[in-house]
Amino acid sequence: MKKAIQYLLKGLAVLLPIIVTIAVVRWLLVTIETGLRPIWVAALGETYYFPGLAFLSFLGIAFLIGFSARWALLNSLWELPGKIMNKMPVLDTVYGTINDVIEMMSGKNFADESVVLVTLPGGDVRLIGIVTKKSTDGDRLAQFLEDDHVAVFLPMSYNVGGYMVMVPRSCIEAIDMSPADALQLTISAGLGKKQAKE
Repeated sequence: MKKAIQYLLKGLAVLLPIIVTIAVVRWLLVTIETGLRPIWVAALGETYYFPGLAFLSFLGIAFLIGFSARWALLNSLWELPGKIMNKMPVLDTVYGTINDVIEMMSGKNFADESVVLVTLPGGDVRLIGIVTKKSTDGDRLAQFLEDDHVAVFLPMSYNVGGYMVMVPRSCIEAIDMSPADALQLTISAGLGKKQAKE
């Protein structure tokens, strides 16, 4: 019986990540296709429309927006809808949370060479963290930091959350890792299979 349960758990460990990944990708494709299909049908007619055209056009639009965002004027134009949603009740919370999570997971808001090992004062336990603020940054959080302190984000395993701690610089040690890799490694509790770079 014990062996049978082990085999079942092993099978679930193989199948569930595949099923969840396919379900998320399918949901994304269906959502995009459902949203853009009427526009293409109205423009081309049913005769010339083919399944997948909406998704391809979505990728094309995303590429064009990313390409044109190199120019400050167009970049401010693309950021305008987000700024409007950030000022609207309820929407500001939903949009802000989704935006923060995506940017955090991509490592967008973290500077290069900001990944550190944190040794908490009075202990030998070390945690992987990402420096988010220094006392010289001059913003709201920086005013609470002493000159020799930094704010470090400590991601939690199997969670999109974490803790922000303010520690002396003597408690941190820089490590050669990108913020995105550090987040992936920590969130997966080190169980990921991504190989170290040569």
